[in-house]
Amino acid sequence: MLDKEPISKLCDELGLQPTVFYRWQKEFFENGTSAFEQKRSATNHSAEQERIAYLEKKIQTKDEVLAELMAEHVALKKEIGEL
Repeated sequence: MLDKEPISKLCDELGLQPTVFYRWQKEFFENGTSAFEQKRSATNHSAEQERIAYLEKKIQTKDEVLAELMAEHVALKKEIGEL
């Protein structure tokens, strides 16, 4: 009973099978506290931030290499008189 109403009556009103309600209730009681834990989301956030930092560094390195190659390319073109 929920607020003195039978679960079956509430489920009928909502078009929900009582077995579904009880499965959800069981899952909530077994795992509900994980929804309120901040450790896990902070860990995921930290891992995501590390990945972003790594990828940004990788892009910066790529850009530096490309700039160096382009400078050499232009210098070579000038040497052979194409620019």
